[in-house]
Amino acid sequence: MIAVIDYGRGNLGSVEKAFGRVGIPAVVTQDPGTVDGADAVVLPGDGAFHDAMANLERLGLLPALGRALDGSRPFLGICLGYQLLFSTSEEFGEGRGLDVIPGTVRRFPPGRKVPHMGWNRVRHAGELRLFEGIPAGAYFYFVHSYYPVVAGASSPGSTVGGLPEDRGVPIPRMSPGALHIAWCEYGIEFAAAIERGLIYATQFHPEKSQRWGLRLLENFAAIVKGGAR
Repeated sequence: MIAVIDYGRGNLGSVEKAFGRVGIPAVVTQDPGTVDGADAVVLPGDGAFHDAMANLERLGLLPALGRALDGSRPFLGICLGYQLLFSTSEEFGEGRGLDVIPGTVRRFPPGRKVPHMGWNRVRHAGELRLFEGIPAGAYFYFVHSYYPVVAGASSPGSTVGGLPEDRGVPIPRMSPGALHIAWCEYGIEFAAAIERGLIYATQFHPEKSQRWGLRLLENFAAIVKGGAR
């Protein structure tokens, strides 16, 4: 069973239904015990970074969330749930995140319409398990005004066959394994998805991304069913 953490942000029902469509049960919950007992955990969400962190603390979910992020079982962050994994955010003044992925969340610079809303290509180098069977350059659905900057990761300025040359960023201070990144361009290059060990996260909404979004959730479900815990 997948626990979808409810901290008052986002259309959680659509995430729950999407997992039902790919054949794995999911439950929306605010109960830390349910989060602890789940085979995998999903942290979705829309809205303001600082409010989300405050809600997680108020609901007593931060300790269970920390245990869900210890690398022992699959975890998926979506949209705001992805951004919360980073060290800090500049939204409405600097604030602390969960600090699982070193880096900061910044607002898009002037030049493009904000929020970044709609379909956009995501490029990957074929090394992310979430993207198995998904072509590089597939379209996913985005809605966000802020984007994450991964510490130590340069944008894929040069490419080979349309794919980033920089395919993995070792992060020695975190759990073993490389941090792999899928990229998107919206005025600037930004990390549209990350994967390290059993921790996965996407800036886009897979539950709203039709064919390829469902395939990504199927890939996550397969990891869960594989008994990764």
